[in-house]
Amino acid sequence: AWATEGRHGAPLEAIVIAVIVVANAAIGTWQEDRAIKAVAALRRLAGTQSTVVRDGRSQTIASVDLVPGDLLALAQGDAVGADCRLTTASSLHIAEASLTGESTPVVKGTTMVDTAAPLADRTNMAFSGTAVVRGRGEGVVVATGMGTEIGRIAALIEEQEESATPLQQQVSWLGRQLGIAVVMLSAVVVGAVVLTAESRTFDNLIDALLVGVSLAVAAVPEGLPAILSVVLALGVQRMAGEQAVVKRLSSVETLGSASVICTDKTGTLTRNEMTFVRIVTAAGTVEVTGVGYEPVGHAAVDCKPVDSGPLFDDVMTAVTAGSLANDASLEQETPGHWTVHGDPTEAAFLVTEEKLGDGRRRRAGLERVAEIPFTSERRRMSTVHRGTADDGTIEYVLSAKGAPDVILERCTHEHRDGHVVPLDAGRRVELEQEAERLAADALRTIAVGYRRLPGPPDLDAPLAD
Repeated sequence: AWATEGRHGAPLEAIVIAVIVVANAAIGTWQEDRAIKAVAALRRLAGTQSTVVRDGRSQTIASVDLVPGDLLALAQGDAVGADCRLTTASSLHIAEASLTGESTPVVKGTTMVDTAAPLADRTNMAFSGTAVVRGRGEGVVVATGMGTEIGRIAALIEEQEESATPLQQQVSWLGRQLGIAVVMLSAVVVGAVVLTAESRTFDNLIDALLVGVSLAVAAVPEGLPAILSVVLALGVQRMAGEQAVVKRLSSVETLGSASVICTDKTGTLTRNEMTFVRIVTAAGTVEVTGVGYEPVGHAAVDCKPVDSGPLFDDVMTAVTAGSLANDASLEQETPGHWTVHGDPTEAAFLVTEEKLGDGRRRRAGLERVAEIPFTSERRRMSTVHRGTADDGTIEYVLSAKGAPDVILERCTHEHRDGHVVPLDAGRRVELEQEAERLAADALRTIAVGYRRLPGPPDLDAPLAD
């Protein structure tokens, strides 16, 4: 039977094994190719943007399009798109944990540093892959792509050999054990056949060896790789149904071996977007509808829209004051698609301003002439703006936003029904209790204050509020 099938008939077993091997390779290649294309698409969607000054004007471009010599503008909330040497810095703090492991933000300046200084001591440089946590600045791009410090780290990582996953280690162990067992078993069988043979001729020895080889081939589970590929591919499909992209088939099994996952919540488990949902003023409280950065929504009381009256005026005053003490920007790239640059909380002011309608008109003509960025010590941001009053005189307005307790501590009056009235002790307690109620509802609270200055501030002295 063996002679008929092996020498004269079709090699069915060889064909089946070849089909299984080809199918196994095809399934794995197809699945991983899909994952790689999906990851590439996600990278294009999640690509960072940078603000540069080219041809004398500011413009926003993809960070991958930065080139050495570009003047890169940095503001709070920005991701640094390339290595740059700072030319200006105003209270600029950059988180460099991804490069140096330093957990606290690094204060940046323009003072020259020795070129041989360690990476963590190069305070006049902003590096790609880091993030601006507060302040603003500008710098000249000196390195991009793999030429950056983070690019050098990526090159070192690529030189490292990839470690096997738990499944790959187990399959490798199983293969070694099966190989040893099969060789030993085949040797015993061949030896037994040769020793028990009536005559020990060369042909009998060849027959015994063929029996041993046949036994070894039969003992190898040639369908195991195909089964593993199919099972892993099914796991990838299930993960895709849960909106998760798996680049490598073996990663599915690796996830099953994980016991602890450490992740940053903001922007990883959430969308890293802030939205106003409730605004409390002296005239009352309004709910703000709509989520995300698309300015679709309105102010409402008991589900009824509010677009005029004393309450609406108080709400717009608060939103406008918060939008003045603000470094974020809101832009409409295409119809229905809005993007922001800067801190998500500051962007929420601009989005709410667009929802309510006339915030930009109120801010039109006001020029910022002084500022103190937000710091963990002050817990507030303050700006001074110059504008023209109704009677044609020049006026100055101080706006501040920050922690409710800090802002409330510095307030002596409140805006009520279009008028500024004294803030007494009883009303102060009511506002403190209202802030506690908002926090109890799992809302992030922020307070806004403003005042009209009697004259221009001393721009050469630090701004005090």
